[in-house]
Amino acid sequence: MASTDEIKAGEIIARLDRIPTWALNYVLLGILGIGELFTFFDIFNINVSFVQTTLVLFHQPVSAAAVLLGPVVLGNLIGYVIGSLILSPISDRIGRRDMLMVTMLITGLGSLYNAFTPNYLNFLAARVITEIEIGADLAIVNTYVSEVAPTKYRARYVSEIFIFSTTGGFLAIWLGLLFTTPAAPFPLGLPFALGGSGFFATNGWRLMYIIGAILSFIGLGLRFGLPESPRWLISKGRIDEAEAIVKLMEQRVMRRGKQLEPLPKVISPYIQSKRVAYSEIFRNRLYLKRFIILLPVWFLAYTTVYSIASGLTSLLVSKGYPAPEAGMISAFGITGFIIAALIAAIGGERLERKFWMGISAAVTLIGGLIMVATTNIIISGIGAIILFIGFNTWVPIAYTWVTESFPTRARTSGFALTDGLGHLGGGIGVLGVAYLSTVLTTIPLFIAISLFLIIAALIAMPLGHPTAGKRLDEVSP
Repeated sequence: MASTDEIKAGEIIARLDRIPTWALNYVLLGILGIGELFTFFDIFNINVSFVQTTLVLFHQPVSAAAVLLGPVVLGNLIGYVIGSLILSPISDRIGRRDMLMVTMLITGLGSLYNAFTPNYLNFLAARVITEIEIGADLAIVNTYVSEVAPTKYRARYVSEIFIFSTTGGFLAIWLGLLFTTPAAPFPLGLPFALGGSGFFATNGWRLMYIIGAILSFIGLGLRFGLPESPRWLISKGRIDEAEAIVKLMEQRVMRRGKQLEPLPKVISPYIQSKRVAYSEIFRNRLYLKRFIILLPVWFLAYTTVYSIASGLTSLLVSKGYPAPEAGMISAFGITGFIIAALIAAIGGERLERKFWMGISAAVTLIGGLIMVATTNIIISGIGAIILFIGFNTWVPIAYTWVTESFPTRARTSGFALTDGLGHLGGGIGVLGVAYLSTVLTTIPLFIAISLFLIIAALIAMPLGHPTAGKRLDEVSP
């Protein structure tokens, strides 16, 4: 028989689940989004700027950028995995809010180190440190949003946060184009680009990381205003604190003129589990099965994602594209990144999460082929936009899917295992793609890059479990 505390905790969660809209202050949603903007700025600031880094810091020809990028991206993703696997479970123990502060601090310090690194090995180390934060931060932010968002709109609000993320990527690529490439007639480059002479010719790439550090420290200050996740508080037996937050959420919704829905079935949650978060997954057949399915999906899909997100400019340069033109194609493409987030926010609840991966894989292949099948930069730019729409639309929806797939007591840890270990696939795959870039012509290369996401979709669609519109404690008790 459930204890009094368990019954009360179940009632609080039922009250949380009946809230029909975002019930925290919208400023807090913006704060989380701005933090992710800064995080994705740090992911994408290497894309265009690395060509200049190769020439200026490593003293290698720009044609070597793709080969040198492979170990850097692998190092990035090793850092991501370390941060995800070590820091994320701490969030399951000490809380979402406190770890969100720690992760943003690490980002700023890593980016600052990157700005003043003297050589290739230090550059690699700095990228590893930065990615340690990013691995944990993405896990915690997406877990937090899923835990406080309305049942019917979890994918929507995770995707809205992702819109901020895409904006960070957009800024990183366009600022990289401005600061690190020489001026060239539009659309072959930016006529007002600064990277061809003076300070920017040798230090434009450093400025990218200085900006990243400044943005991260701003994000750290903003996060002090976040409340703790009520679901996490309940999992730790802090029921009165959880009830106080849920009560404020209810009051805010009613002040906006919204009606609370009827109270759903009360489900008694787990309270104060003594197990380590990872053992909650590996000792439970349901969650172990989900992990076994989700891991190869992320492992394969991230090869496609990181080959393009971190390496598109370098890959195009390696295939003979002039650096300004390759940078412009990437800059056009990043517009598709923002469009992808909007598509996910508007349509993410209309299909089960797993089917979005198949749609994304098909669009990725089409966009890549359009991009490289012509020498017309405008058509290539349109292809790049479609390419970025394709390999990004599934991401925020899949973030939601993963957070739904594990229980509150191990939700961040489950995200860390699947998304974090999946990043190893991205790192290993990018090394493979870097090799393929030396033996394949352009069209077969981009077919090969798309193929990883296609295979991931073929695993996810028949084997994946449904979660859309279901209560978290029903999907993952």
